Amino acid sequence: MPPKWFASELLGTFLLVFFGTGSVATAVALGAPVGLFQVAAVWGLGLSVAIFLTAHHSGAHLNPAITLAFAAFGGFPKGRVPGYLAAQFTGAFLAAGAVYLLFGGSIAAFEDAHHITRGAPGSEASAMIFGEFFPNPDGSPLTEAARETVPHGTALFAEFLGTLLLALAIFGFTARENASGPGALTPLAIGITLTALISIFAPLTQAGFNPARDLSPRLFSSLAGWGKIPFGTNGIGWLSVYVLAPCAGACCGAAIANRLFGRE
Repeated sequence: MPPKWFASELLGTFLLVFFGTGSVATAVALGAPVGLFQVAAVWGLGLSVAIFLTAHHSGAHLNPAITLAFAAFGGFPKGRVPGYLAAQFTGAFLAAGAVYLLFGGSIAAFEDAHHITRGAPGSEASAMIFGEFFPNPDGSPLTEAARETVPHGTALFAEFLGTLLLALAIFGFTARENASGPGALTPLAIGITLTALISIFAPLTQAGFNPARDLSPRLFSSLAGWGKIPFGTNGIGWLSVYVLAPCAGACCGAAIANRLFGRE
């Protein structure tokens, strides 16, 4: 049996990614949620549910960028970081598989209806259900005109800033020195924060803020028929924008929160 902290991180990340990518799948393939805010709200509620269920055993990091920030600025044992990351990436990959099992037929029907050939240029329109792209394809193939609206530098800054604000909220809400913190409602407060951030940043980069949430489903989609599209559409952006920028942003947000609340 794995340690309870490992099982909690795996389960919590599974729930977060299942709720979130499931909402994207229903929006893209089925047109069920109407509007960005509904998808953002499901992401936020999914995060709150995952934290309520798993924080007791693991602290509910559910995000490699947050784990690295806690290791650097929150006193989290550095020796446990590899295990946390392994649990998070595994949970996210399993969630992507569960979403595909549920909605694979609907995704294929969507592709047929819109003359999208999976694995060919333009199939980012459906691959976006799993990994993320900039700008947000919104269920359509990216055009050159659309790409010019969110160049690599803008996407990099968006993921950096969005994760910084998320980490600032997490460290601020959980700081013992914060007398006005949400206390027992911290999971709900963090979920609301994520909802607000997704509402702002998703039109630009789909609002990843989480390397496990992006990279594991991205890898799954590559193996599930999208081939090079998930890792080639934005060039090196899959790494710089969706892995490195969130890690840097989370550490900066943690440092700001520690400074704000007087932590060493």
